[in-house]
Amino acid sequence: MQGDALVLRDIHPAAAPPWWPPAPGWWVVAGIAAVVLALVLARWWRLRRRRRRIEALFDDAMAAAGTPALQVAAMSELLRRASRRRDPHADALQGQDWLDFLDAGEAAPLFDGPQGRVLLEGGFRRDADADAVASLRRSARTRFIQWMTARG
Repeated sequence: MQGDALVLRDIHPAAAPPWWPPAPGWWVVAGIAAVVLALVLARWWRLRRRRRRIEALFDDAMAAAGTPALQVAAMSELLRRASRRRDPHADALQGQDWLDFLDAGEAAPLFDGPQGRVLLEGGFRRDADADAVASLRRSARTRFIQWMTARG
């Protein structure tokens, strides 16, 4: 047996595991990722739908108010409702205090100047300027949507 050398074969590595089907841990990771994605999409869709309803509320109120004076009155009412989300006593503010509250936190004041005057006085004038009311409508809509969509 001295002359007989044992002949060994080379070591062959095992075949690489197939990529499909993945290991059970990857199924768990994929399931968690799918649930998280579904929750994020549902939340995004709900917030988007809520914003559209808020926009429609403002737009419908403006469409229902026929004259510029009625539109100013409707804008004032909607802004006062929305202001209660920020401060429960804000709807009782009058005059310049009300306009300052509307502009609080803005880099460029929206209601300081002519728009503020239209908001304060336009609902009581029969001859409210339609162009001034249209300009006010844009600012009031922006502020209303900001306040109604803001979190507590």
